[in-house]
Amino acid sequence: MEKKSSNYLPIWFALVLTGGIVLGVFLGNRSGIFNLLPSDKDKLKEVITYVKDNYVDTLSRKALEEKAITGLLEKLDPHSVYISAEEFHDANDPLLGSFEGIGVQFRLENDTVTVINPVAGGPSEKLGIRAGDRIVKVDGKNIAGIKISTNDVMRKLKGAKGTQVKVAIFRRGAGGLLDFTITRDVIPTYSMDIAYMPSPGIGYIRLNNFASTTHEEVHNALETLEKDGMKKLILDLRGNGGGYLKAAIDVADEFLGSGQLIVYTEGMNHKKEVSKATSDGLFEQGDLIVLVDEGTASAAEIVSGAIQDHDRGRIIGRRSFGKGLVQEQLDFKDGSALRLTVARYYTPTGRCIQKPYKDGLEVYNSDYYHRFMNGELEHPDSIKFPDSLKYKTPKGRTVYGGGGIMPDIFIPVEKDSALRYYTQCINKGLVYQYAFDYTDQNRTLLRRFRNVDQFDRGFVVSDAIFGEFVKYADKKGVKHIGKDLTKSDTYVKTMIKAYVGRNLLDNDGFFPIMNTIDPGFLKAVEVLKKGGPGF
Repeated sequence: MEKKSSNYLPIWFALVLTGGIVLGVFLGNRSGIFNLLPSDKDKLKEVITYVKDNYVDTLSRKALEEKAITGLLEKLDPHSVYISAEEFHDANDPLLGSFEGIGVQFRLENDTVTVINPVAGGPSEKLGIRAGDRIVKVDGKNIAGIKISTNDVMRKLKGAKGTQVKVAIFRRGAGGLLDFTITRDVIPTYSMDIAYMPSPGIGYIRLNNFASTTHEEVHNALETLEKDGMKKLILDLRGNGGGYLKAAIDVADEFLGSGQLIVYTEGMNHKKEVSKATSDGLFEQGDLIVLVDEGTASAAEIVSGAIQDHDRGRIIGRRSFGKGLVQEQLDFKDGSALRLTVARYYTPTGRCIQKPYKDGLEVYNSDYYHRFMNGELEHPDSIKFPDSLKYKTPKGRTVYGGGGIMPDIFIPVEKDSALRYYTQCINKGLVYQYAFDYTDQNRTLLRRFRNVDQFDRGFVVSDAIFGEFVKYADKKGVKHIGKDLTKSDTYVKTMIKAYVGRNLLDNDGFFPIMNTIDPGFLKAVEVLKKGGPGF
C-alpha cells in the first residue's frame, strides 16, 4: 500500500538515512580518520566523499548514495524500498491508471516484438495496427533478432503524449514492411480484469491491483451487474498484490454499511487514523464471496479482512500473503523515490496480519516455498496459530492475525496424478505458446468471433487440434502417456481455448473459459447457489 506524497526530501536528509550502513563498513578498518569530523551530518557527507575519492576503483557519488540508501532500507523491513529514476515509471505506472505510449499489448516471440492486441481507442488501433503484427524497426533501427529485452522495448515505445515514434511492421500477407508514424497518447490501464455474469443472479468481478481508478471501475461494474440482475457477487482478489490504501477503503465501502470500521493505521510517528464506511455503497446487501490466495496482499487483504471481520461475506481460497505495513512515497527531484513503512494497518477486529520478517529478506521472500514444503497449500490444518492471535467477529467466528487472512473455506492446490500432463504443459508454458501460434496462423478465420458468447459456442478444441498440440508438446519434451488422462486432457483443451480466446478478445475471452475448470471459482458458485445461513 502506498500513500503518495508530494513532499520533497532534501538530498542531505537522504544521506542521513544512509549513515548506518556506510559507517558499519568502514569503522572497523579506518576508524581513526573520523575523529576530526564535527557532527553526524558532516560525517555522513564525508564518508561518501572519502569513499568516492579514495576507493580502489572509480565510483560515482550518485551510485554510492543509492547503494547506501538501499542498504539501509533493506535492514528495516521488506517493503521499505528505494526506487531509482530509471525504475520509477515501471513501479508507479500500474498504480496511476494510465501511462503515455503507443497503446499495444505485446510479447517477445522468437526475439521479435509481436502485438497481442492494440489497446481499444489507442493511437495504434486508430492507425490500423493489428494483433499479430511484428514490430521490427523503431525510428529506423532494427529491434528484431537482437535479443532485446522487454524493458528496452517499453523504453523505446513509451514516451510523452504528443511525441512521435516511427515503426516498421511485418504483417502476414502484406508485401514488404508497413511504415507507421504513431503519435503517443495517454493510454488507460485497468485494475479490473473482467466483470460478468457467470450464472443468473451471480456477478463476478476480478481485480489485479488497487490503483487510482480502481474504485470507479468497481462502482461502474456493480451498477452494470445490478442492472443485469445481479443478487450475489464473487469478488476475485487472487494474485492481487495490493496498491493504494485509499482505493482499498473505497472498494470496501461498496460492501459495508454506514459507520462500519474498514481499517485503522498506526505507527510510532503516525497517529492512529480510522477509516469507516459511508452510506454510499452499492452492494451493502446480498451474498458476497471473496476469493484469495497466497498472492493476495496489502490493499487486497484490507478489503478481505474488513469483509470477514464484519461477517459480511465468506472468504474462499488459501491463506493470503500477509502484508500489513503501510508505505508513504517521497519523491526526489532526480525522478527517484523512496517508499518508507510508516505504520501498520489493522482490520476491524484489531488484527495485524503482517507476517514475520525478523529472519531476513530471503526467508521472507521464500515464504511460498515454505508453505508448499510444510503442506499448507494442500491441508489447512498444517497452519498453527497461537491463542494470542485469535480474534472474534460480531457473530462469534474465530479469525486469526499474524500472517495473512485465513479463508473460511479452504481450496487446496490441485495435486493429482491424473493432472500430471496438464501440469507439465503449463509449467513449461506450452499451452500458452501453442495457443499463440494457433491464433496467429488462423487469425483470419477466427476474426468471425466478435464476442465471448460467439467464441464459446463456435470454437471447439477438436481432437484434431488437441492431437496437434500433443505432437507439439512431445517435441518440447512432454510426453502424453495414455488415454487414462481424461481430466488432464480436459484441462489442457480448456486452457488452449482460453488462451486463444485471450489472443482474440483479451480478458473477456479468457476468464469465462478458464473459470469453468477453476476449483475456487466453482466452489464460490456452489456456495452462492446453496445460500442459507452465514450470509
